[in-house]
Amino acid sequence: MALVAARDQRAFRMLMERHMARAIGLAERVVGNADADDVAQEAFLRVWRRAGSYDPAAGRFTTWLYRIVLNLAIDGRRRQRHVEIEQALEVPDGAPGPVQLLMAEERGRWLAAAMAALPERQRAALALFHMEGLSAREAAQVMNVTEKAFESLLTRARSALRQRAEGSEAREAHAGQGRCR
Repeated sequence: MALVAARDQRAFRMLMERHMARAIGLAERVVGNADADDVAQEAFLRVWRRAGSYDPAAGRFTTWLYRIVLNLAIDGRRRQRHVEIEQALEVPDGAPGPVQLLMAEERGRWLAAAMAALPERQRAALALFHMEGLSAREAAQVMNVTEKAFESLLTRARSALRQRAEGSEAREAHAGQGRCR
């Protein structure tokens, strides 16, 4: 980062090569596939412009980068509320057969819809902790909240997803009973 702050373009390219995929991944989980590349690119523009403000004593570079990506993603979602659910999170799968593909697609749509229904900060907490693999402390730093506040967000998000899943199962069971009559 010291080289980037000194405007070393090679160092910046190396930084981008190392971290762009992770930045895009986080952005995808918050804003969906359509805008993730734009968010990640804008995040790296900010890294370039503000490299001198990075303080390694305050935390790791990835934590700083995640905070930038997350802020851009949330700001972008606030400006753009019309993202289609079909453009949101897709669940990657190995080499499945057609039935597994359909099931994975349905799960992906369900998860995207369920996450889209969550408040932005809860959705971000889930993405940082479960999908990006950050510790609670790191994710709390990214979100600029206390670790206790982060854990509360994560608990509420998990609870909301669980309630939605239980509601879906109950509706499916009820619909299945209606067809059997």
